[in-house]
Amino acid sequence: MLPESTNGAGGTSGGGLAVPMAWLCAEYLADEVLRAAALVAPGSLEYRAGLQALALTVLLSQEPDGPAGAWDADRTDAWLRHTAYDRPWPPWVEERLAARRTAGGDGPDLALAESAWRRLRDTWVRAADLDGRTGDAPEYAVDEAEQIWLPAWKLGLPLAHLSLHLR
Repeated sequence: MLPESTNGAGGTSGGGLAVPMAWLCAEYLADEVLRAAALVAPGSLEYRAGLQALALTVLLSQEPDGPAGAWDADRTDAWLRHTAYDRPWPPWVEERLAARRTAGGDGPDLALAESAWRRLRDTWVRAADLDGRTGDAPEYAVDEAEQIWLPAWKLGLPLAHLSLHLR
């Protein structure tokens, strides 16, 4: 078996196995944030959606072939901006993935990111309808029994954003 090696971005050197280090680091950071926030049970569908949404945000916020994400104020602010409710997150994800495909980099990191995006986009879940509810008055309270079908990213992205705020 060939030794695992990486050039810092999941590529190989010397014919070794390609290790998706950037994706693994992004997923680890996302897991730490979600566990610390303790908003949903680890292993739940909501948790998995939040984990993938935040891992994608962390990975795609950094430069291709750049160092893995780390906790600093600037990066955390960027992650918060990208996951904010009023931001067009899906087009941003697709643009960043397309740019990385065009550049021909990221190898196994890109493959895992694209797989996570497909799952988030193509998996539909029933959840409370949070869209259209605004304000603090009682008539604007969310009725959790009133559920709609929505793509998993719409469930995971607010969870990721709130978890970052609670960090």
